[in-house]
Amino acid sequence: MLSKVAERVYWTARYIERVENTARLLGVYANLLLDLPKGVNLGWSNLVELNSAQHLFDERYKNRDERNVVKFILGDTKNPSSVVSSLFMLRENVRTTRDVVPAEAWELINELSLFVSDNLQQAVNRGQRHDFLKGLIKGCQQLNGLLYGTMNHDAAWDFLRLGRNLERADMTTRILDAGAATIMQTQGDEVAINTWQIIWGNVLRSVGADQSYRRTLRSAVRGSDVARYLLEDKDFPRTIAHCLIASADSAAKLPRSEPVSDCLNALLSRGFDGVDYQNLGAPFRDYLNNLQLELAAVHSAIANNWFNQ
Repeated sequence: MLSKVAERVYWTARYIERVENTARLLGVYANLLLDLPKGVNLGWSNLVELNSAQHLFDERYKNRDERNVVKFILGDTKNPSSVVSSLFMLRENVRTTRDVVPAEAWELINELSLFVSDNLQQAVNRGQRHDFLKGLIKGCQQLNGLLYGTMNHDAAWDFLRLGRNLERADMTTRILDAGAATIMQTQGDEVAINTWQIIWGNVLRSVGADQSYRRTLRSAVRGSDVARYLLEDKDFPRTIAHCLIASADSAAKLPRSEPVSDCLNALLSRGFDGVDYQNLGAPFRDYLNNLQLELAAVHSAIANNWFNQ
């Protein structure tokens, strides 16, 4: 297949996953607003920092308050990682590869775009934010389900799968980072003893892993166990280990894949030995940041190997 087509299919998957996981990331905070004791004040600026967008945000807004952060993450067209910007790029990539992607996908993407434009303003306010985020996640899941069930599982599918799992791994690190940042923020507060359990429970639910976690570990929610599970479990589809294994599998099926496969296998071989699961503060956040850089290096290997031609 043409290099440009492969690149657009790859980015189609990344943008679908980015929209869904941005909603999940924001959902962590939306749920914590309801669950945490009144004495705990959430630092919404953490969400800006997690996306490495502090400079851009500060250029456009004076205060890092809840309303501005939510507006920036969901609807700011100047933010390349916002939901609106990601949906625009998603439409453009599918519009130019409609001979590869099922026709029904184009219809679902337009429906999702209309849903966002019709409900975006209400989502900035707390009252209807939960329903908006739920609808956004549902729309992305419908789109992924359609692609899985009606798209040929050929080279285009492998590029789609490669993009989806790489973006999913990156966003899972950011959701974990959001949990760790909230834990660090509450350490000095006089709050209920189960506050940390509430935070990590919401992290699990934000990636749909609550039931799977309890079924696998058969224990209460503990930060060390949640972090280990979302990093190392090979069966749940949103863990880092599962995404890396699936990415390596997809890359191996594509032609001239040695540079990408070597990069992914090196990352897998290093494992997670460097993680201190008993200290989920600054060292853990540093580890997640380094992991994001390594995932970016995998993307660079993919782009250099298949797209920059």
